[in-house]
Amino acid sequence: MIGRLSIDREGILDRVSSDASRLQELGYRQQLRRGLGVFSTFSIGVATVAPVVGLYAIFGLGMNLSGPVWVWLLVLSLVGQVLVAVVYAELASEFPIAGGPYQWVRRLIGPDAGIFTGLIYLVAVSAALATVAFLAAPWFAQLLGLQPSPGGHMLLSFCVLLASLLVNAGGVQVVRVAVNFGIAAEIIASMLIGSMLLVFFRIHDATVLFSSMGAPTSLGAALATLAVCGWAFVGFDASASVAEETTGAGANVPRAILAATAVVGIAVVLVAVAVILATGDLQAVISGSEMDPVTATVVASLGDWSRMPFLAVVAITFFACCISMQAYLGRVIFSLARDGVLPFSRKLASVSEGRKVPLVAMTSMTLIASACLLLGFNEGAVGTMISFGTAGLYITFLLVVAAALYARLSGKWRPEGSLRLGALGTPVNVAALVWLLFETINIAWPRVELAPPNAPVWQVWAAIWVFAVVAALAVIYIGAWRRKNLAAE
Repeated sequence: MIGRLSIDREGILDRVSSDASRLQELGYRQQLRRGLGVFSTFSIGVATVAPVVGLYAIFGLGMNLSGPVWVWLLVLSLVGQVLVAVVYAELASEFPIAGGPYQWVRRLIGPDAGIFTGLIYLVAVSAALATVAFLAAPWFAQLLGLQPSPGGHMLLSFCVLLASLLVNAGGVQVVRVAVNFGIAAEIIASMLIGSMLLVFFRIHDATVLFSSMGAPTSLGAALATLAVCGWAFVGFDASASVAEETTGAGANVPRAILAATAVVGIAVVLVAVAVILATGDLQAVISGSEMDPVTATVVASLGDWSRMPFLAVVAITFFACCISMQAYLGRVIFSLARDGVLPFSRKLASVSEGRKVPLVAMTSMTLIASACLLLGFNEGAVGTMISFGTAGLYITFLLVVAAALYARLSGKWRPEGSLRLGALGTPVNVAALVWLLFETINIAWPRVELAPPNAPVWQVWAAIWVFAVVAALAVIYIGAWRRKNLAAE
């Protein structure tokens, strides 16, 4: 036993040494602490994509827009995102570096394109983090028996962000424990409850899944539904951003990306189907008179005793999502700052002495997310905020996949990582690019039905104009950054 343990430890040390050597080949020294295995890296990806969080964001809208048949559009969206995840996994195998999309585009195209991608990514994930914190607050309020005012709601959201930061400040091992606990809650709230609803509490037969039940059946409704479905499958790239803290990163990070995408996809589709088949009054969900169809169906099926435990499980999943989003966004800021891209780069690229985490980067990101909350978050604006936050993430996906295809076709990139698609590389890359071109435009498309009631025109067009402004500012910033570097030379 002692001999075996000794060999295992030597193997781990060898992998860590190999990881550090590979990182040095890519131009960086090891600063962050490696302590994540493939399961923990996978857990960060799952917690960020968060099937329960994603399902709560889209279920009611999907039913309202297309009726039960919306689940097939959910499956279509999943297939498209699996293609993207495969391209990401191949890139993560080749370049196992913190910062994922920024680093990949920088190496495939050049520094300007990489910085542009990184800045778009930062804004999108900051908006998404603020949205998740805002959506988490009502669950904690219900658990505490509170009915907060708008100001109280905002305070709870800040508390969620602060608590997440405290967990992240504890180091990667504390994050690992917290996120794994969140994954257990995800499994209970999705796989277990979904299976129970299907097996024991099903009211409708499967034919209802092929019916709109009076919901719109137009092409416009289908496209709007597909845009909403796109919200459910983002965040798997979080696994790539902790590559410098993962042992055997070149092999384990790609596995984590693919496994997280598959598990989340199965969980979201399973629970969506289960809730539809176990809901007694589907018309109430389609009409929008039932505001929380998922909780209502679970409690109606399992009994009133299940309400508080279910609320606790959902609250935990939201909290785990915030923790993992903070963790990977902090690594993106760290990666940009390490290359001297951001203001105050020396501070932002610093690593805490004891825990070896980019604490300053994570703290700054938490302040940015808090500022997003202060900019007037309210329940009516959540849909629009999710929309332009998600649009930014899809723009990032698009930039990365387009860069990969360009580099592949031009001969600048010949995959040499542990995951190589070989002859399938180009077809998969092309298919992923076609999907992203379509879905990015679809998500950003201004739709009154996805905006708050009586929203002004500027709010309906928020996804487009916000990122047009961000893109313009990013281009201006890159120009100033280049001039500064030229002057320094």
